[in-house]
Amino acid sequence: MIIKRKAINNRHEQIIALIKTSGFATVEEMAKKFNVTPQTIRRDINFLDGEGHIARYHGGAGLSVSTENVDYRHRKELLLDEKRKIAQTVASLIKDNTSLFINIGTTTEYVAEELVSHNKKLRIITNNLNVAAIMSKKKDFEVIVAGGIVRSRDCGVTGEAAVNFIQQFKVDVGIIGISGIDLDGTLLEFDFKEVYVAQTIIENSRKVFLTADHSKFGRNAMVKLGHIKEIDTLITDKAPPQQLMEVIKNNNVNLKTTS
Repeated sequence: MIIKRKAINNRHEQIIALIKTSGFATVEEMAKKFNVTPQTIRRDINFLDGEGHIARYHGGAGLSVSTENVDYRHRKELLLDEKRKIAQTVASLIKDNTSLFINIGTTTEYVAEELVSHNKKLRIITNNLNVAAIMSKKKDFEVIVAGGIVRSRDCGVTGEAAVNFIQQFKVDVGIIGISGIDLDGTLLEFDFKEVYVAQTIIENSRKVFLTADHSKFGRNAMVKLGHIKEIDTLITDKAPPQQLMEVIKNNNVNLKTTS
């Protein structure tokens, strides 16, 4: 007997496109968007997960598990408006005369642009050469760059030298980006060398601001950076899924959304 394989229908294609754009979507969001029952969406998710198009998670679906990050140039343009709004919110939270760590990431680079436009007399330590180039244009900013190995793909500085350099400082606010946030609150990255630097920034900051657009919720990456309980404030463009929201509330993490 020949078993006919179920074909991908138009709604499946729309679900795949939605997940690729947003990174994660709940069952309820998709049911409302496509005007079907949650049970139908769950069946769709199960099918698409089995076919390897998306990954099924508790309460929704996200990008398939990967050990590689998206190309830097593509990440720079992905969810551009959302990242700019996040950056504007971060800049509004930073007072003049503040000392900062800023790490690798496209969102943190937009944060750097907003800080140049709206803040005065900042002292910045960064392992991101793009951030250094942006912020060094402001005459009243003091910019210090960590030494180490420069990654050609995004001008990030990693390695033991960068970690040792950052350990010499204690700053007011550490601003970090992230590749993924598991729904249990685990912070995830793709590069273990990058993780060591980010962990050191967290340890040596009086307050830690995490910048993450909604596509990072439920997105998997291979390397564990830490847990969201180590963060003081999460700045994002919209509320996280309910499971992650409960973790945020239980750990008294401040949440700032731009929508």
